[in-house]
Amino acid sequence: MSKKLTKGEKMIFGVCSGLANYFDLDPTIMRVIFVVAFLGFGMGLLIYIILAFIMPDKAAA
Repeated sequence: MSKKLTKGEKMIFGVCSGLANYFDLDPTIMRVIFVVAFLGFGMGLLIYIILAFIMPDKAAA
């Protein structure tokens, strides 16, 4: 069965936990990646907001 990218357990929008589940990572690691992307490159917040609107919820998938 193929994996589907959906939001996971919600801390804010569930984007990081959904991505972590899809890539078989710990959600904390994914959150650290987004923080580093935000602080280092300035793109983490923009990507997070875009994914928050694009990614479907678990119930919708």
